[in-house]
Amino acid sequence: MSYSKGAKPIITIAAISDIHSNVFALEAVLKDIRQRNATQIVNLGDILYGPIAPKATYELLMKHQKDIITIRGNQDRQIYEATTADIDSNPTLQFIVEDLPNEAIQWMKALPFDYELDGNVYLCHGSPTDDMVYLLENVETGQPIVRSDSDILSILNDIDKPIIICGHTHTPRMVKLSTGQIVINTGSVGYPAYTDDLPVVHKMQNYSPDASYALVTGIETEQGKQWKVEHIKVPYDFEAAAKLALKNDRKDWEFALKTGRAL
Repeated sequence: MSYSKGAKPIITIAAISDIHSNVFALEAVLKDIRQRNATQIVNLGDILYGPIAPKATYELLMKHQKDIITIRGNQDRQIYEATTADIDSNPTLQFIVEDLPNEAIQWMKALPFDYELDGNVYLCHGSPTDDMVYLLENVETGQPIVRSDSDILSILNDIDKPIIICGHTHTPRMVKLSTGQIVINTGSVGYPAYTDDLPVVHKMQNYSPDASYALVTGIETEQGKQWKVEHIKVPYDFEAAAKLALKNDRKDWEFALKTGRAL
């Protein structure tokens, strides 16, 4: 990576999110990150929920624990807040709970809701006040539409950092606000498409099985600090992930993992 005269990179953040137990995608993404000289990796949650490989994903993350700042997502909460009735009625959740060791549950419980990095970067999963809220997209029509500038600023709830990085929607996106702030969604490492029924039935689709993450570089220039944002797509063995999803009776996940489309 080259920079113009007088420009100097001061931090390079590799931002990952929404791994969803896909150890195959995570391994490929971490390998790609190592080749890009990132100074910090951040993980924005929804880590182990999925019908693929929760325990193996947790074990891989623990090997890199010292290098990664991690916050929790809504489906991390879903795992450790689950009641017996929740587990009995959800075969995928039952598989996850049976696969994970207790220390993985305790690790998720201890994760923070959000995080401030380097005085310039704010991290959250969904929004600064609610991990279930889409920060950048409105889905009332059943399809994602980027919110207005004023709506995004309202949801930010006075967060004034120049860089806000989020996940949750699995959709790689960058929006520059009227305040000059940049909001970045990393996309999803491990689950490229889904259908959800909250707040209304809608689909989020990336039309590719590749794993997604974002590289955010702060650059000191003669004109002041600037930010370079790259959305990166990483190919990996999605067939292996899809095979495990199907083994756990999730044909919807199998289809999404193979195609980047939602049933």
